[in-house]
Amino acid sequence: MPELEVSTILLLVLAGLAAGWVDAVVGGGGLIQLPALLLTPGVTPIQALATNKVASIMGTSVSSITFYRRVQPDLTTAAPAALAALAGAVGGAALASRIPEEALQPIIVVVLIGVLVMVMARPQLGALTDLRWEGNRHRTVAAAVGLTIGLYDGMLGPGTGTFLVLALVGVLGYAFLPASAIAKIINFATNLGALIFFVPSGHVLWALGLVVGTANLVGGYVGARMAISRGSGFVRVVLLVVVSVLIVRLGGEVLGLF
Repeated sequence: MPELEVSTILLLVLAGLAAGWVDAVVGGGGLIQLPALLLTPGVTPIQALATNKVASIMGTSVSSITFYRRVQPDLTTAAPAALAALAGAVGGAALASRIPEEALQPIIVVVLIGVLVMVMARPQLGALTDLRWEGNRHRTVAAAVGLTIGLYDGMLGPGTGTFLVLALVGVLGYAFLPASAIAKIINFATNLGALIFFVPSGHVLWALGLVVGTANLVGGYVGARMAISRGSGFVRVVLLVVVSVLIVRLGGEVLGLF
């Protein structure tokens, strides 16, 4: 771990807290935590990516447990989706160097704008759970969602948790709160898949990752409790904010503004 000033460590801790809270509610905490690590003096981009996964998996572990104990998410959805997402994240990490980020970002921005319009135009979307399929077909679609978003997380990453919530609501028919609970379990698997690649390579800065991860864990616990107590309407509002920020950030990168 590079020698860091106390002020830098405090900023990283604040970033970890905020990222954990956002991730627990609706995903997208990487928008806060990863840039903070990338801007840390002495930390290379690959070290930032690897260390971010350590911090993120600490947060998703505690938010997953909190949601599981209080919401009882549907494991017939979470289990196949998480296993497929784990495989997808490993494969996505392997493909990351072969598919340029610039080729994917414009597509992601267009998809996000479409999602934002859809959620705003349909206020009842995600208010109640109304599953579209049952049995093996439901599990197959859940696995396909996990595999697709796991690949995305391995290749690129920003907003993975948000995309998971949106897919669980828009494709499978969950309300926002149970979708957030299931998304945490799947997101834990995608983080684990990435670490399967990063840990053997020696790129993880463990001391820094554990410091930021502890803050992420606290933020994840608080965020999960708030989401559970305030329900799907609260999750929907946070989702709209996070998707808007994703559009601005990724759109700005596509246009060369950032």
